[in-house]
Amino acid sequence: MPHLSRRDLIQLGLAAGVLGVGGTRALAQQRLTQADLLAFEPLGQVTLLHFTDIHAQLVPLHFREPSVNIGVGEVTGLPPHLTGRALLQAFGVKAGSADAYALASSDFAALARSYGRVGGLDRMATLVKAIRAERPGRTLLLDGGDTWQGSYTALKTEGADMVQAMNALGVEAMTAHWEFTYGAERVRTLKDSLTFPFLAGNVKDTGFGDPVFDADAVFERGGVSIGIIGQAFPYTPVANPRWMIPEWSFGIEEDRIQARVEALRAKDVDLVVLLSHNGFDVDRKLAARVRGIDVILTGHTHDALPQPVKVGDSLLIASGSHGKFLSRLDLDVKDRRVAGWRYRLIPVFADVIAPDADMARQIDAIRAPHKALLSQVLARTDSTLYRRGNFGGTMDDLICRALLAERDAEIALSPGFRWGATLLPGQDITVEDVYNQTAITYPAAYRSEMKGSFLREILEDVADNLFNPDPYYQQGGDMVRVGGMAYAIDVAAPMGSRISDMTLLKTGEKIDPARTYIVAGWASVNEGTQGPPVHDVVMLHLKANPVVRLDDTRAVHVIGADTRGMTE
Repeated sequence: MPHLSRRDLIQLGLAAGVLGVGGTRALAQQRLTQADLLAFEPLGQVTLLHFTDIHAQLVPLHFREPSVNIGVGEVTGLPPHLTGRALLQAFGVKAGSADAYALASSDFAALARSYGRVGGLDRMATLVKAIRAERPGRTLLLDGGDTWQGSYTALKTEGADMVQAMNALGVEAMTAHWEFTYGAERVRTLKDSLTFPFLAGNVKDTGFGDPVFDADAVFERGGVSIGIIGQAFPYTPVANPRWMIPEWSFGIEEDRIQARVEALRAKDVDLVVLLSHNGFDVDRKLAARVRGIDVILTGHTHDALPQPVKVGDSLLIASGSHGKFLSRLDLDVKDRRVAGWRYRLIPVFADVIAPDADMARQIDAIRAPHKALLSQVLARTDSTLYRRGNFGGTMDDLICRALLAERDAEIALSPGFRWGATLLPGQDITVEDVYNQTAITYPAAYRSEMKGSFLREILEDVADNLFNPDPYYQQGGDMVRVGGMAYAIDVAAPMGSRISDMTLLKTGEKIDPARTYIVAGWASVNEGTQGPPVHDVVMLHLKANPVVRLDDTRAVHVIGADTRGMTE
């Protein structure tokens, strides 16, 4: 990790003297201004602006970064596998500062009350317009995907609300992942509504191997020719229902990317950018194996890093999720290579940034027909409810509790999704809050019988998707969340040997491989799964239990993990 001087910290917006530390939100806002967030010394001819994994969040929210994000193999202890205080120390961020609140989970609830909400596309629009005005003809705004899914309005409009918003924001290219869960026909329809390219060169027709989407696009900014290669999530048919896109295949396809890089260079492109939804560790490996990529704008794993990671000659940028950050990367390009760069991960502090009036009007119009329903209060939480983390969060504990009770099950399983807003102690839980955790196109809450041996197979399979030391075999999200059951996991063990000590919490008995258990879950990728929508199950449970109290303890014993990735 390079040493950061105070000048570097000020430029990055990390110095406490720039952003301030306040005991109340009003004091924090007095010390932090929109001008502070935009402060940047321009460099070179090109400004790349990037966000990713916004998950259809149009309005401000709270979002807690993970306290557990374990690295294995060669990436052990490397960013982004640093959490809490370990992350703050690595990047020289003062505890309690505005950027500490944005980047880490430490003291989250207290800092959230001080620094307020994050995100909101009307705030993002303000930042984008300001930077474009400062750098006319030099900026390029890129969307890393997972944009059309994750909210009630996106679900009900099948992504149309987000297409409208992204067109209004002036996005200039995107790639995709969760977009594909609307099905092939809907994706084609929405793509045709975009005012910018939808780039996904690694999606092919299963019949003849023909490309389904454009692989790349070329832009000129500041006299520099920029080639953007789009890389959709390569494991979409594994992590999500294959039956929704039966005639499309996906993959990493290093050779194809290398060929596209060389083809762009042959066209005298000065700068090659990979707009990726691979996930950070996959992109780190890819950067070491594919020559000629200047910048990789990463996505999928929701990582937020205040500095680029350099692999060979490639800069890797991690821009967070949920509209919480906007990355700005200024590049000085000489002789068809990057001669200099300057970067800032801009936190989108919603209570500091003035909303853009045009975008605010569009968002209001999108939400108006649904406002009465979404604002209905179901319950109140006395606990911080969050999702993000390798092994679970209190929001998934709530979902598992609802599945156990309302589906009359012994064990509950909830998918390891990384998306979903955070609620603070004392907040109401509304209909919108439930949909922000469950808004998918395959929401059936099943109730089925599973043998203990099969439950172990599920845990082993998901664990390998997360903790395989080869990033190219990391094919999903975080670990499946469990309710009603405890287990131990050795993250460093080989596949098939990671899971042990599976215990039924209700009785304290070890899980019997031969016994059949009643299991409830949701988000099955199997076509025809039966059951009520999970959002209905959760809302029913909340109405019957109007005060939510959950202690933030996991029934998971973690063995063999680097503690820098699980600091709290």
